[in-house]
Amino acid sequence: MTAATTVGRVVAVWRYPVKSMAGESLDSCEVTARGVLGDRGYALVGETAGLVASAKNPRAWPDLLAYQAKYLVPPSAGAELPPVEMTGPDGRAVTVEDLSATFGRMLTLTARPPARPILQQLWPADDGRPEAVTDEAMPPGTFFDLATVNVLFTTTLEKLKTAHPGGGFAVARFRPNILVEPESTGDDPEVTVIGTVLEIGAVRLRIDARCSRCVMTTLAQPGLPRDPGILKTVARANGGFAGLNASVERGGLVRFGDPITIA
Repeated sequence: MTAATTVGRVVAVWRYPVKSMAGESLDSCEVTARGVLGDRGYALVGETAGLVASAKNPRAWPDLLAYQAKYLVPPSAGAELPPVEMTGPDGRAVTVEDLSATFGRMLTLTARPPARPILQQLWPADDGRPEAVTDEAMPPGTFFDLATVNVLFTTTLEKLKTAHPGGGFAVARFRPNILVEPESTGDDPEVTVIGTVLEIGAVRLRIDARCSRCVMTTLAQPGLPRDPGILKTVARANGGFAGLNASVERGGLVRFGDPITIA
């Protein structure tokens, strides 16, 4: 039997209770078949059939990332999600009625995804291409854009900072669930682990693909200004990718400091 290859260790864990709002930094989290327990558990849904509020279209949902959500009590596996508290840019609690007034449309805060959930994606003008907004399908029964778990390596952030020293390449811009400090600074780990299965304690995550990035990374959020240079740098210095899309082969508990190995 060959020894498992150590990839790195967990240096941050995140959960985002309401889609496209700022989330919670955790010491540990339960990972289920659906991803981190309670992650994107809720979303704001408009009157248009299936339309889910998303900061991917900041024209329709300006400053959505400036709002924060947290669970009033931790979620429990097998139980209904507990209620969330939402706070606005000024730190004051807000209700869904407040948000309906702010965004000028009737909204519902729900944990039940539409039958065919969609979000709108803004594509900024670039190299003569006009700005466009497209409807993008989401995985049925979820509020995820694509993957159930997102993994980001600290080396990717360092690479991007080097390419754009004035940019604010904070973890919050990329909204990972698990931030990894690699064991080695040699080959890019976000390339070498594609197609492998990573073990974190009892958890097994299949790394399906690199994560392409969008306009959300450039938007202002608490402590971070708007910076169009973020996305341009990701495209120029890293092929448009930052992070990894993963799916859960086996659930369990992930803790800060846990070693990560290739199964």
